Amino acid sequence: MLLDKLNQIYPVRYTAFIVSVVCLIFSLLGASVMSIHFWWPVLFLALSLVGAYDLQQRHHAILRNYPIIGHLRFMLEKIRPEIRQYFLESETEASPFSRAQRSLVYSRAKGESDKRPFGTQLDLRAVGYEWINHSMAPTHIESHDFRVQVGGKNCTQPYSISLFNISAMSFGALSANAIMALNEGAKKGGFAHDTGEGSISRYHRVHGGDLIWEIGSGYFGCRDEQGQFSETHFVENAQSDQVKMIEIKLSQGAKPGHGGVLPGPKVTAEIAEARGVNIGEDCVSPAAHSSFSTPIELMHFIQRLRTLSNGKPVGIKLCIGHAWEWFGIVKAMQETGIQPDFIVVDGAEGGTGAAPLEFSDHLGMPLQEGLRLVHNTLVGAGLREHIKLGASGKIVSAFDMARVLALGADWCNSARGFMFALGCIQAQTCHTGNCPTGVTTQDPVRQVALVVPDKAERVHKFHTNTLEALKELIEAAGMQEPHQISPKHIMVRVSEKQVCHLADLIDTVPEGALLAQQAQELPEVFSDWPHASAQSFALH
Repeated sequence: MLLDKLNQIYPVRYTAFIVSVVCLIFSLLGASVMSIHFWWPVLFLALSLVGAYDLQQRHHAILRNYPIIGHLRFMLEKIRPEIRQYFLESETEASPFSRAQRSLVYSRAKGESDKRPFGTQLDLRAVGYEWINHSMAPTHIESHDFRVQVGGKNCTQPYSISLFNISAMSFGALSANAIMALNEGAKKGGFAHDTGEGSISRYHRVHGGDLIWEIGSGYFGCRDEQGQFSETHFVENAQSDQVKMIEIKLSQGAKPGHGGVLPGPKVTAEIAEARGVNIGEDCVSPAAHSSFSTPIELMHFIQRLRTLSNGKPVGIKLCIGHAWEWFGIVKAMQETGIQPDFIVVDGAEGGTGAAPLEFSDHLGMPLQEGLRLVHNTLVGAGLREHIKLGASGKIVSAFDMARVLALGADWCNSARGFMFALGCIQAQTCHTGNCPTGVTTQDPVRQVALVVPDKAERVHKFHTNTLEALKELIEAAGMQEPHQISPKHIMVRVSEKQVCHLADLIDTVPEGALLAQQAQELPEVFSDWPHASAQSFALH
């Protein structure tokens, strides 16, 4: 605690600037009483001026947090790729293209050209390389503002959602300035900002951007003193004009089936206010919900929230695990006649600020398999036309979007893409509170380096330019709108000498096949369909 207090008074990262100023003062005093060479005061004056400029400029959070020494990072970026790879990027074998992705986001967020000389830098012969075939008759699409209407038969306030939105990231995980920048960017671009399960904070409300309110197992923002769901508190938030959709989080891709604890010392007054918990006490997210324990109870909870919100779209978000549990949810839809307005499928490749290593690497279904299973099941059950599908999990580029749309998604959510737009450099210190760019910290000194109007404009530009790139891809492929893209349009290299359509690598289910009890003729994953139950998540 003493070190934390000392760091607030004298942040160690300002050392270079403070030393420069002190040396300037002493060199000037020394020059007046002894023969000190004139260039010493000039050197320290120059460094002091650089530091002063860094502290007040608004475009680089790193320089505001690390005056003078922050320039070393930008200097290294200009020289040998080997240095950039080993000292700056923190790459892992699991994310070999994150540097290229981050560079793409930075250029689009800044409104800079993403054109690249000398052709592709990818290995076109590598197994797994993918591309979209172009058309000899390209089309012209008037606008990149692609939208999807979300809201089923029981929804009286449908929402026209953008094809590209901000995925769930809570206040507490992100700083106040990061939340405000994201929401202001969403307001400018007319797209949605998912609150994450940390509920709606005062910072979500400043700029009035559209919100998807995520409700997790802790019921933050709609809980009573015992941590149970509270209708009264739910209505207070749900009926806000700013809240456009309500999302029940069953699990997340980064750590499915795992609860969470925000330690008491990190529960500030602002976090406590947003979540409806006590200041300084551990904030617990249980692994499971307490408001339902069966698929049928989940359907009734969805209808309950839809009624309490005066007919706003209500849906679920989940990372697919046991297939029979998902089948039980679909059977509950059939038995009750109640359906979610939307389902967001979160891939296991999704990220978080802190998760157990084994959970991040080896638990949960990847996005391609999870999204395709959900899409196929709804098609087979005759429900697909009534329920919209969102997708999230390492979606950063226009091609990423095209790919998940081909797999069955109606829209896409991105977390890391918008974090990059805020200036995230993947320092991987999210859980320490020492984020160098002010994105994932509650330190008031660190987060002030993130200038809200500047980063909000970058969020807006990233959204706009990514959808513009998607429009150009769709035009080049000869289609009139993004949802025309199918697995047949995407090619995959499966060996050095063989390529095939993505359609040849994934399962497809005929319309209504599950209603006709044709499970024996369906892909192997549906072998558990007859044993799934709407009455229980267990396998029967």
